Amino acid sequence: MSKVLLVDDDSLFTDATSELIKLLGHTVEIASTAQDANQRLNNEHFDVLMLDIMLPDGNGFDILHNLSAESRPPKVAFITGHSAIKSMVNSIAGPGVSYLLKPIDLASIEALLSEPEDATDSNAHFGVLVGESPVIKKVYNYIERVAPTRANVMIMGESGTGKELVAQAIHNASKCSGAMVAANCGAFSPELLSSELFGHEKGSFTGATSRKIGLFEQAKGGTLFLDEVTEMPIDMQPTLLRVLETGMLRRVGGTEDIPIDCRVISATNRSRDQLATEQCLREDIYFRLAVFPIDLPPLRNRGNDVSLLADYFVAHFNKEQQRNIVLTDDVKQRLIDYNWPGNIRELRHTLYRAFILTDSTTNTLSLPQEFSSPFAESTTSQNALTAGTTIQEMERQLITVTLEQVDGDKPTAAKMLGISLKTLYNRLNQYE
Repeated sequence: MSKVLLVDDDSLFTDATSELIKLLGHTVEIASTAQDANQRLNNEHFDVLMLDIMLPDGNGFDILHNLSAESRPPKVAFITGHSAIKSMVNSIAGPGVSYLLKPIDLASIEALLSEPEDATDSNAHFGVLVGESPVIKKVYNYIERVAPTRANVMIMGESGTGKELVAQAIHNASKCSGAMVAANCGAFSPELLSSELFGHEKGSFTGATSRKIGLFEQAKGGTLFLDEVTEMPIDMQPTLLRVLETGMLRRVGGTEDIPIDCRVISATNRSRDQLATEQCLREDIYFRLAVFPIDLPPLRNRGNDVSLLADYFVAHFNKEQQRNIVLTDDVKQRLIDYNWPGNIRELRHTLYRAFILTDSTTNTLSLPQEFSSPFAESTTSQNALTAGTTIQEMERQLITVTLEQVDGDKPTAAKMLGISLKTLYNRLNQYE
């Protein structure tokens, strides 16, 4: 049951609307002026605030502004007799505010009062991750095991699989006192990366007009997330290694050793084989960063998670745009059947574009006939067999792809391939 404050100077409207609210089992109080509304909000807490835009002594935006200091603000819905107010509400008040168009019917009020404040996040594991497939549940298990420790974690997975969200999940599950601070190691020049990570003292180089606190210090008591860590220049990696080994850093141009107090989570879109063959990461720093490695599965291996993620994204779009778009079973099946070379990022992009293009007269999401990205064809062609490929190489590729799909489960892979487990091991020994 929700406690509602209805703010409107039209007594006929408030009398009728309050009866509908009570009919749904909620309690309601009425304020006819901005002063009366502010006084009530200062003296007691309301779960839902229904606001008229224009009031005799002010407007609803002033009341909304006064709520910013509340630790647990109510859900807000503006009331208007003009449909054009929607765009104004979104631009001034933000996407978290709803609107109701007069005359308000029972169904509209019921939808407003029954929707949980964080409905789109209610099924997210650790507050950020969505999915129930076996491969992603294994990741959840890894997160639960490593979160209470101080072990450094390296997350490996294709671009777009949600590596930063897994880092955020570990941070959330650890319940540490500090913040999660993120840095993309490929976004800074080699000259600036040391300054960004470790900080610098005033006058340490041209342009250093004041002391800068680096990301390691900013993450005190929390988590430092180093995205695309393999983009870090090789010649800088020994400096990072020393910081990780000693637990101390020295700002650029400084003379004082400063203790660090954070967990380091790193991420890369390179595979383990690539790490070894491309020489983009020193072996000694790998063992410091990957105390607890986590392999993140691509979306194509997560089965029905595609449908769950689609529902999750569309629910967010609905909340943001004040719409009620749904996904049909046919649309979900098309999404599941697609390969998603761009993974979750591509799925969200595709759904958002389809959401925007869906006609306002319907509540069913319309997918275009062709929604593959420009990268889909190149990904397929890279994996396709070409003339002259040997039988042994074709067999090796088939076994490798199958093992990736079952997350390295060799008995399951052998069964899928129609060979004995012993034969599979023999083939793997040959390849090695």
